[in-house]
Amino acid sequence: MLNKLRRILEPLTAKMGAAAAKTQIPPSGWTALSLLASVASAYFYASSSTYPAAYAGFTLLISGFLDVVDGAVARATNRASNQGAFLDSTLDRLAEVVIFTGVMVGGYAPPLIVLLTLSFSLLVSYSRARGEALGVRVFGVGVGERAERITVLAALSILGFVYLGVLLVLVLALATYIHRFVHVVNALKKPL
Repeated sequence: MLNKLRRILEPLTAKMGAAAAKTQIPPSGWTALSLLASVASAYFYASSSTYPAAYAGFTLLISGFLDVVDGAVARATNRASNQGAFLDSTLDRLAEVVIFTGVMVGGYAPPLIVLLTLSFSLLVSYSRARGEALGVRVFGVGVGERAERITVLAALSILGFVYLGVLLVLVLALATYIHRFVHVVNALKKPL
């Protein structure tokens, strides 16, 4: 869904990458900052008795923004690499684990719902990675890629509806996983 918007905003993100590159922070530094923002978001979720969910939502949006910056800096400085892509994708998965752990510790949703949401979120990413490793283009398949899931959870957290955000992320992740599963299986069918 947001991939279409991402293509439209490519000239803007290119300018943003060029501007961020002037800080001399390498792409992996921006990736680390994104992870740190995710840890801060998880902390705010976990500290629900001390901090409102809006803090978690805002830091989650910052994390998502920094995740866009790291790729933009890599492209602007011609430092895009397989190592950087691996670092970015694995730390994105770690960020999801940390954030949903914070949601669960904070008591915003029942543990089983959080576990299912996290599991299907990770399966969305895994199905893309495995499908593309088998030669099937999976990028953009489904309505709930990471950007959409972060945006939904962050926005509803800011509004004070964390549980609803978790439920919507679960629905988006489940629908996307099923869509990708069917897409890859159909693409790999051998003619009889």
